[in-house]
Amino acid sequence: MEPRVLRGATLLFSAAGLTYILDRITKLWAESRLVEGPIEVIPGVITLKFAENPGGAFSVLTSAPWFFAAATIGVSALIVVTAFRRRGALQAVALGLILGGALGNLTDRALRGPGLSGEVVDFLYLHLWPVFNIADAGIVIGAILLALSSFFEGNKAADEPTSDDHAA
Repeated sequence: MEPRVLRGATLLFSAAGLTYILDRITKLWAESRLVEGPIEVIPGVITLKFAENPGGAFSVLTSAPWFFAAATIGVSALIVVTAFRRRGALQAVALGLILGGALGNLTDRALRGPGLSGEVVDFLYLHLWPVFNIADAGIVIGAILLALSSFFEGNKAADEPTSDDHAA
C-alpha cells in the first residue's frame, strides 16, 4: 500500500478514535456530575449543563430520530469505505473528526433509548450558541477543515503535473 494512503487512513482513524473516546468520556462525566446542576466555568460565557437532545442540531426534527440515525450510518459508512483513498493530511483529519463525532452521537442514540431513537447528551453551553457536545464540535470542526482542505489540497493538485503534461 502506498505510504501516503496508509498515512491518510491512519490519521483519519486516529482522529475518529480520539474524538469518539473524548466524547464518550465527557458525556459519561456530564451524565453523572451535571444532573446535580450546572457548573459556571466562566460566568456568562461558558457553562457546563446537562441537556438531552432527541433531534439533530439545534434540536430540529425532534420527532424523527431515525432520520438522524440513518444519515449518521450512511455518512459513517461512506467515510469508512473511502478511508484508504489517497488524500492529504488535513482532509484525513477532517473526515476523522466527522466520523468520530457521528459515531459518538450514534452511540448515544443506541444506548439511551429503544432502537436508535435515544437522546443525545449535550453539556457545553457558550451562552451565544445552543448546548452541544464534543461529538458536535468534532463534526463542525471537521466540516470546516474539509471545506478548507478543498481549497488547499485542490490548489496543490492543480499545480502537480498530470500524465497528459508529460505526453506533450
